[in-house]
Amino acid sequence: MTQAWKSTVIVLAAAGVVSTPLIWLLDSPDAGQLAGASIQAAVGIVALVWALLQHPGNHTSDTANRTGEAHTSDEGTGVTGIKRPKGRGSGTAKANDTGKATATGDSTAVTGIDYT
Repeated sequence: MTQAWKSTVIVLAAAGVVSTPLIWLLDSPDAGQLAGASIQAAVGIVALVWALLQHPGNHTSDTANRTGEAHTSDEGTGVTGIKRPKGRGSGTAKANDTGKATATGDSTAVTGIDYT
């Protein structure tokens, strides 16, 4: 869910919780209006909680094909594919025919996908 949609749902849910039930309850409601106001407020609260629990839309699809060679030395890092620090991103990641990676010393070389 994108941030714009999340904000829209939150605003509409808050409006639903407050608007009509408040108007109904200000005018000495009968049993039907009280039940309707309670149901509408409950639905608005459920929509609000649902929107707050949604993760932002970070769905990325990464692909690396035939990227070539990486040579690193002296604490360097070489990646011939995809780097997603700390596993960020929730979409697919594919690495095909990424080539060779050579590391010497305290360096790191990765062919494929690096989640570190």
